[in-house]
Amino acid sequence: MIDIEVLHRVAATLAERKAADPDASYVSSLYAKGTDAICKKVAEEAAETIMAAKDGNRLHLVWEITDVWFHTMVLLAHFGLTVDDVLAELRRREGVSGIDEKKSRTAG
Repeated sequence: MIDIEVLHRVAATLAERKAADPDASYVSSLYAKGTDAICKKVAEEAAETIMAAKDGNRLHLVWEITDVWFHTMVLLAHFGLTVDDVLAELRRREGVSGIDEKKSRTAG
């Protein structure tokens, strides 16, 4: 089971980095570059995740998914959101058919 507190600690660090010097903090430099730069990094990490999956290297896959999670958390923080917002949505969807859930988002 995942230790949710790890995600909360990372989220707290990401929030702190908003006030950091972009020359001294990788995350702060992403915030300073804006949404497009953060999205580009998420896309890059997602592509690397796909390549790791296709290679069949389980450890490499874990590394890349960790990078995806981290950079999506940066994106969430950039928009004033946290992992708790994502967890709330996962709770909402729990037990709901994926087909039905998708229809509920497109019906309207």
